[in-house]
Amino acid sequence: MSHAILDLLNQVMSAPWLYLALFALALLDGFFPIVPAETSVITAGVFAASTGEPNLWLVIVVAALGAFTGDHISYFIGSKAGRRLQGKKAYTWAQQALAERGGLLLVVARYIPGGRTAATLTMGGVRYPRRSFAFFDAIATSSWAVYSALIGFFGGMAFENDPLKGLLLGLGIAVSITAVVEIVRWVRKRRSQGSHRVLVTAAQSAEGDS
Repeated sequence: MSHAILDLLNQVMSAPWLYLALFALALLDGFFPIVPAETSVITAGVFAASTGEPNLWLVIVVAALGAFTGDHISYFIGSKAGRRLQGKKAYTWAQQALAERGGLLLVVARYIPGGRTAATLTMGGVRYPRRSFAFFDAIATSSWAVYSALIGFFGGMAFENDPLKGLLLGLGIAVSITAVVEIVRWVRKRRSQGSHRVLVTAAQSAEGDS
């Protein structure tokens, strides 16, 4: 079974249409987040290290361009559907984060499950300046493409003779990093809520004493 999977992946990774597929997946992931774009880029990185195909730098460029294009489509969708998005949990989170971080939200949200779509839709919905959006999105998509491809590449180097193990290692690292990011977000949110409750209680006590 594993040999059959490996043979199939080898055929896909050496196919001339691979780069077009990576571009399309990264593009769709901008507004349809269940598409496995990151997994595909990691897989391409693994085989770039193990077999020499595909070309690692071309994978990075194609993935970044696809993600950049997809994010702009999501921005456009948000600009047309801004009112209908208001009140939704992800939209509210993105609005608050945008107020706190500005354009850096795009860079942070790129590594949060579902966050990238919420961020781009919201920035379109609030008519965030398109030039600034493009600048920060270029940073976000380029860093994401490098990160995903290199995780796969180093996984492939660790298991040069067994790409499947390299793929599992790469995916494991990506999942672990995502989990750490989510835990840090959760802890910071709890601390922020706790500080808010303390301030409210103190204010209420002060009002009672007066």
